[in-house]
Amino acid sequence: MDTTCQYLDRFWLDDGRVVGLVFNEAPVTDIYFKVRPGYEFLAKEMVDYALDRMPNFENKQWFMLFNGQEFLMEEVKKRGFSLLYDFEDRNFDFEKSLDFALPEDFCFVDPAEADPVKLARCCWYGFNHGGKGPFENWDLQDCSSDWTPAKGYKGVEGVFLVPSPHSTRQYDVIIADETGEYVCYSGMWWVSENKLAYMEPLCTVPEYRRMGLAAAALSKHCHTLKPLGATHMTGGVDPFYEKIGYGSGIHWYCWKRG
Repeated sequence: MDTTCQYLDRFWLDDGRVVGLVFNEAPVTDIYFKVRPGYEFLAKEMVDYALDRMPNFENKQWFMLFNGQEFLMEEVKKRGFSLLYDFEDRNFDFEKSLDFALPEDFCFVDPAEADPVKLARCCWYGFNHGGKGPFENWDLQDCSSDWTPAKGYKGVEGVFLVPSPHSTRQYDVIIADETGEYVCYSGMWWVSENKLAYMEPLCTVPEYRRMGLAAAALSKHCHTLKPLGATHMTGGVDPFYEKIGYGSGIHWYCWKRG
């Protein structure tokens, strides 16, 4: 998230209760709206604020709206906005089951014992970065403190890795090949308040794709989080998610003026 224009984000309050929010993320010209049900009448005022105050560098301001925000779509249409594109960000309903087995010659790695350099390498190549990554210069023998999911890792050249405050690293899924190299990683942010298994990120090293590793990783999430009370798990827009049983989720609509 780009925080350089975060001071422009604005709340709408009703007797101290948050009922509306206009905010930007990254890029800062992507503008989002959240409106508590029953306060749809704020749409005009919120859109006015976004047009007047939120970033619009080089006429690149986009309004990112979602299913359930049709009242905002009608408001932006009045201002000359048109739909640029839309897509479905799929979710998995735990009323169903994911039961894809881990292929032979692969194994799950205990997140508490994870090697941060191997994990960095997996994510680097898993997200299609080429060449040598920054992790090539990391040496666990030079650490000033041992790696643990709770403490983080202090490496050479000032590199410091530490989990985010709300991370639930114990529910991550890491898959290794027969040599012990990590080839698939699926992060998990268990949000018990929302009963949401927030999966982020998911990646597989290119030469290990289409082997069923990602499906097996998501199945493990399902078997772990469903007994804890999770009702849904996030996914993405890739056709892979629908293929393994994900259903509809959050529909994104990108609107631009002019």
